[in-house]
Amino acid sequence: MSLRRPIVLCMLLGALILLGWAGWRISSSLRQPGEKPLLLIDKQPAAFKNRMFDPARPPADMPPLAFGEEAECDSNFLSSASVGGQVRQTDATHATVTITQIKMGLQLNITIWLPVSVTQHVIEHEEGHRQISEHYYETADKLAERIAGKYLGQQAEITGADLSAESDKLLQQMSAEITAAYNQKLNPQPAQLRYDAITDHSRNAITAKDAVAQALRETGPASN
Repeated sequence: MSLRRPIVLCMLLGALILLGWAGWRISSSLRQPGEKPLLLIDKQPAAFKNRMFDPARPPADMPPLAFGEEAECDSNFLSSASVGGQVRQTDATHATVTITQIKMGLQLNITIWLPVSVTQHVIEHEEGHRQISEHYYETADKLAERIAGKYLGQQAEITGADLSAESDKLLQQMSAEITAAYNQKLNPQPAQLRYDAITDHSRNAITAKDAVAQALRETGPASN
């Protein structure tokens, strides 16, 4: 079992939104006072594939197997946060930034690596890891919405000779905070580890279905 959760960050300044790894772009004028802030959660469907390998010559792009394992489920959670703000300059070196727009992009890529001589029991075990990752991803958009929504409408004072650069720093910081909070809350690792402990890494007779249910029950809800 392999779990990867890289973070992709984006910055937005004033009226321009540059949105993350998906390459999606929107150009908009500054929002009018009193206009409802914009929150967009772009959750892509989970992508899945099986890949066979020769244990004597594993592919270069295959994550290393843990000790005692012969197959692997590699779950790669991706997230991006893009923050847009309205800048109100009060003088040459002071301004107030109001967060008016946030977009989060969410994605889950799962690859199950199977040896050419794999048994059905091992396949079912790795499918259990997949089910746990997908279970957590089911509510990822709701989690992202709760986290990002807290930032909408926030105001921050910036100072400096280059207010554009200071805005840059502020929006980058907020993007980092949002993605870090999301990745901290969306954490399938305890359930995955518990699943491996229950099944002894597929070496005992318990069914994957029963082990998944037990692991999820014992480690709590998918997100808080």
